[in-house]
Amino acid sequence: MADLTGELIDNRYLLQRLIASGGMASIYSALDTRLDRPVAVKIMHAHLANDEAFVSRFIKEAKATAALSHPNIVSIQDQGWNQGGPPAVFIVMELVEGTTLRDLLNESSPLSIEQAFQIINPVLSALSAAHKIGIIHRDIKPENILISRDGRIKVADFGLARNTSMAQTMTAESSVILGSVSYLSPEQVQRGVADSRSDIYAMGILIFEMLTGSKPYDGETPIQIAYRHVNDRIPELVKIKSDIPKNLSDLIFSATSPNPDLRPRDAEELLNSMRQIQVELDPKRRQMSLELDIPPLATKPSKRNKVSVASAFEGLKEKTTQLISANSSITKKTEDSVSTKRRKVSRRVKRNRIIASLILVSVIFGVFRWFDNDRIAVPSLVGLSKSEASTVLSQLGLRTEIAEEIFSEDIDKGKIISTKPGGGGKVSPDGVVGLVVSKGQERILLTALKGTTPDIASQKIADLGLSVGEIIENFDSVVEAGFVIGTNPKEQTPVKRGSIVNIIVSKGIEKVSLSSYLGKGGEQALSELTESGFDVEIEYKFSENIFRGQVISQSPEGSNSIEKGSKILLAVSKGPEFVFVPNVLGKSKNSATLDLENLGLRVAIKGSGKVNNISPAIGSKVKQGALITLTLR
Repeated sequence: MADLTGELIDNRYLLQRLIASGGMASIYSALDTRLDRPVAVKIMHAHLANDEAFVSRFIKEAKATAALSHPNIVSIQDQGWNQGGPPAVFIVMELVEGTTLRDLLNESSPLSIEQAFQIINPVLSALSAAHKIGIIHRDIKPENILISRDGRIKVADFGLARNTSMAQTMTAESSVILGSVSYLSPEQVQRGVADSRSDIYAMGILIFEMLTGSKPYDGETPIQIAYRHVNDRIPELVKIKSDIPKNLSDLIFSATSPNPDLRPRDAEELLNSMRQIQVELDPKRRQMSLELDIPPLATKPSKRNKVSVASAFEGLKEKTTQLISANSSITKKTEDSVSTKRRKVSRRVKRNRIIASLILVSVIFGVFRWFDNDRIAVPSLVGLSKSEASTVLSQLGLRTEIAEEIFSEDIDKGKIISTKPGGGGKVSPDGVVGLVVSKGQERILLTALKGTTPDIASQKIADLGLSVGEIIENFDSVVEAGFVIGTNPKEQTPVKRGSIVNIIVSKGIEKVSLSSYLGKGGEQALSELTESGFDVEIEYKFSENIFRGQVISQSPEGSNSIEKGSKILLAVSKGPEFVFVPNVLGKSKNSATLDLENLGLRVAIKGSGKVNNISPAIGSKVKQGALITLTLR
């Protein structure tokens, strides 16, 4: 597919840089020119965009995924067909600046159990939200797990028109296939079907790779790898790395069972099991990081980043030993320089001083160790309900209180946004953890500003916490020029704090040039004037000079500019008041009737055949509307 960088998609999204390209689509970083914000635009390759069934599924699943609202899911913001440019089916997603789990694994695998949990739990939390509404990811792999610059975990590509049959899978580009087939469940390989347990299988393979640094199955071709998924079992983690707990190893072994019925039924069940394992490992020290407030993960870990908590304490011991050694060295140098004076100090005094120094160092070190060891690490509770958070903390012997309730665009109402202290912070046993609870999304209702001045409207908009955008001038037949007609968005529309509101100001009634319709058809005049926005009133009059149906007079007259919506009076000719009876002898009934009615006369028929007699006689002067009797034979 050609690089579309620089194209304006759907007259809104300016493609700025190609981020990635795969077998199904290309992804660009882009600018939403309407809202002036960065986004990611995924454009389906042309050969797939021509497949109506595939496009239909793509659109259907994009709409379903857009319903997902979760802090660990890359949100979908728009979807459509490009109009007026290169033909393209596209979706618009949240742009996540950062790296992928694949990048992290390439640079610093295997991960420690603590690091792995920081990623596993947010991913499972995202999958759990999807599984609850029937959405399956189908393609869990490190490339689809994003790590933002501030350490947030985001899952991308939820179920977007994924081909799950192996026949189709094997025709794609080799690099793309190897990336996907390594995590495909046996049922996807054999039957091309997937449910929530297929995502569980992929998570099991992914966790295995995170903890061991390698995938359980390898092969030279995708077919070889797929064959092993169907016919082999992954090695037990505990047999590869002895430091991995048996219960964690058993859980991953169960999650990767070839039989879907033997796996956890969905992401929520697997997440609950993971949390329980964390508590069992060390209820007071394991940080059960769920989502947003985990510390940022470095993309290029330094030696310092790799130092564990235990190593830090070992370092403290070494520093303490060095302090004691330094004390001894200083003491010895002092003795050498002032040997005469030190000989006067008794051995007992020297011994007491050394003991006192050792006690002081021990007390300092001991107090620090006691203080730090006795404090409890606060787990991350982001996204949990208040009751769920209380349950988790009570298992650690901690209490909760509502510290604050604030609005959040990402966290649902009643769920935890953050804690005080935050995840990873420490509190004393039986301490209190403050919960910052979401009040849901803040929305402000625009007040009615019609009839106010632009200055007053601007002030009221600012008082609501909104920003004034453009002043747009429109004609209006009701609101006086210079006063506010309304706003865009309209009044009573719920909007985010800080949203831009455009003010629409009246230019007064629009003036329109009025043409002259004298001598023209009355029906034409009525149609054109009404279409121009005028209120037309017609009066029919007799005229000796103007043909029937034509305009006799017009008020106001033409060639003037008048206000749109003004009333126009037209006088339309009914023809002359008196007419002469024409000669219709020998004509058929229909032909004779038409001639007489065109003169405004009424017709009565006697007999059948051709006109044989006319009454009143031919040439008689009669008023329009007079009755003419035709006798036919």
